[in-house]
Amino acid sequence: PYRKVVDGKVTDQIDYLTADEEDRFVKAQANTVLNPDGTFAEARVLVRTKGGETELARAEEVDYIDVSPRQMVSVATAMIPFLEHDDANRALMGANMMRQSVPLLKSEAPLVGTGMEYRAATDTGDMVTAEKAGVVEEVSADYVTVINDDGTQTTYRVAKFKRSNMGTSFNQKPIVAEGDRVEVNQVIADGPCTDQGEMALGKNLLVA
Repeated sequence: PYRKVVDGKVTDQIDYLTADEEDRFVKAQANTVLNPDGTFAEARVLVRTKGGETELARAEEVDYIDVSPRQMVSVATAMIPFLEHDDANRALMGANMMRQSVPLLKSEAPLVGTGMEYRAATDTGDMVTAEKAGVVEEVSADYVTVINDDGTQTTYRVAKFKRSNMGTSFNQKPIVAEGDRVEVNQVIADGPCTDQGEMALGKNLLVA
């Protein structure tokens, strides 16, 4: 996905280009400095041209700008903090090792994150989220009951120590208490590798 640039001004129009299509255009980086009105702050902009070559171009020559700096890496790679300072081989190993992690008894969210942890955890579908807004009436290890604002009642089942397809433990833990207010899509039970709704694959290293 790219945002269209017209006469040196970035618009909200988003175009999806194939690899051979994007090769025909001049593309600026997502972290290029912009003015409040959407124009480029500098007269010359660092861009990618045909064949992936980088050069400085005038603002009027730019056709598109990246939507996000993360769009060229995978979700696992995007969860590596300060990725640009890492050696490429180390980053590759880190992303692969994330796939090999197993659920912990006590999950711990990373102290240093990149902002992708919540979305990555939510998109796995391993957590229990509220379908409607309401107030939690009852919480146990096996289920959470919510009285919805529309007067209905919803009981959410919580999976306990099920076997996953990978042969690991699939265990969900409620993170709300009785009387808590919940909104639509709010996390009410953590999955096997999440902590308060955020991805938690390992432990924070305590250095004395």
